Amino acid sequence: MLILITGANRGLGLALAEEACSRGHKVLAGVRGPGSSADGLQQLVEQFPEQVTVLPLDVTDENSVRYAYEQASSRIGSLDAVINSAAILRGRDQKLEQLDFGQMEETFQTNLYGPMAVLKHFLPLLRRGERQSVINISSEAGSFSGAYGGDYSYALSKSALNMFSAQLRRELAPAGILVHAVHPGWIKTDMGGERAPGDARESAKGILDLIERKTEAPADALFIDHRGKAMSL
Repeated sequence: MLILITGANRGLGLALAEEACSRGHKVLAGVRGPGSSADGLQQLVEQFPEQVTVLPLDVTDENSVRYAYEQASSRIGSLDAVINSAAILRGRDQKLEQLDFGQMEETFQTNLYGPMAVLKHFLPLLRRGERQSVINISSEAGSFSGAYGGDYSYALSKSALNMFSAQLRRELAPAGILVHAVHPGWIKTDMGGERAPGDARESAKGILDLIERKTEAPADALFIDHRGKAMSL
């Protein structure tokens, strides 16, 4: 299986790349650029040189996404899964009175428009894959029922990502392509912080189980956790 993972140089993205390689899959590891922190990814490349291809891919720049697609399509004929993991959280704990609309735009550019651009350009490769999957890493923060009056930029961008996932599922379902928005849990990463109770590696295992169809979510469930359990939108 060949899997494209965005934000693969850190946090959940890196854990996903590690888990995929450990299961024998090949990974296109999308990273924003040379300035990105990539020590863990470099170690992964050294450990699995035949399985990992580092792909410069800045999800906030459609030209970068287009170029990444051109580079990938010159080497491969198909993709089996896309995991949109790249994301940012700006203005943590800001209330509405402090909301920075510059940060709002930046957040949507990464968390919503990024996955949209990736699928826009990589969909032709995905359509030619086998048992294909699209996993958009979302958050319970984007749930209407879980609205908590904070993290406006992040929560609204993830809610919009859930809607994009619903649109995408409706478009791709006739081709048999699985689409889910996945809440990975509150996990210990740079974004989640040290107080988070969850482990990125456990979330990665659950997400790979979904891609491999070892775990099957309810047929009508769009928004799920990493174990395949339906979550409320």
